[in-house]
Amino acid sequence: MILPDILRPGLRIVFCGTQAGAASARRGAYYAGPGNKFWKTLHEVGLITERLGPMDFHDLPRYGIGLTDVAKATSGPDAALLRSHFDVEGFMSKIRAHAPAVVAFNGKRAAQAALGLSGPALSYGLQAAKIAETAAFVLPSTSGAAAGFWSIEPWRELASVAGTMGAAA
Repeated sequence: MILPDILRPGLRIVFCGTQAGAASARRGAYYAGPGNKFWKTLHEVGLITERLGPMDFHDLPRYGIGLTDVAKATSGPDAALLRSHFDVEGFMSKIRAHAPAVVAFNGKRAAQAALGLSGPALSYGLQAAKIAETAAFVLPSTSGAAAGFWSIEPWRELASVAGTMGAAA
């Protein structure tokens, strides 16, 4: 495991990426790439009340937020991922066990792997598919490598939806 899961029962949102990026693996912290907008976006949309950075990832549960990836044993660019790198059953088991109100996929690639959806069936926002009782939400990736697909609006929608689903931890 490259980065530890930040999971516990009662979370509002668990963010799920594909795998740790190269900079995150080197620093031992989630979303640590220099062009990654994750931490800035969490604060900007109101999911956290103070500015945090990659090294603060262990503090997220106090905001009702957790972190995981679909591919836990590898790191690097998503383009290097093979189907065998994904541990979908392990991911699903974690979500069922911890039962967050929402699992939010940071990018379509993680959602495709976990939910088995693609094409027009997979758009940004709240999904029809659930994981047990957990709502699924797909977001534009905060990775600098995906900057061409970036929009903060689905992140604002998530913040609004999360405010009405489940209690903070």
